[in-house]
Amino acid sequence: MDDEFQIPVSLPLDSDGFLRRECPSCEREFKWFSHAEDDENAELVAQYFCPLCGVAAGSDSWWTHAQLEYGFGSASGAIDQAVQDSLADAFKGIKGMKLEPNSSFSLDFETPAALVEPDDMVIVEPPCHPNEPVKVPEASAERAFCLICGAQFAA
Repeated sequence: MDDEFQIPVSLPLDSDGFLRRECPSCEREFKWFSHAEDDENAELVAQYFCPLCGVAAGSDSWWTHAQLEYGFGSASGAIDQAVQDSLADAFKGIKGMKLEPNSSFSLDFETPAALVEPDDMVIVEPPCHPNEPVKVPEASAERAFCLICGAQFAA
């Protein structure tokens, strides 16, 4: 078995196509637009800037706590199976030892309820990267930072 495997997990978008995110620095939530994989207008960058505090972080740093819990919980069946397969592989070929699979084995991850994405927050569009709008809480809509370059703008 490989040391790493991937399990696809779908996250809900709001009705405008935005995905909820959480800043690893200020820990406030906002949303960024979820482009289709083949969208030529999507900006592919190694880091993003928080539209609320302007601090940059790597592209894999923006999960909300609820999204992480949902992802781990949704992957529990595949993780259980990977552990069982690894144990079976570890004992394969050892003379005098046989591992009997236990169908009731489980790491006891809780199966999460489906996430629901409400239609909250207001859309702000940075003049420098208009193809990368974000949604921010209404109280934060007067000034924001561009998700792509970090430039501050008046919304």
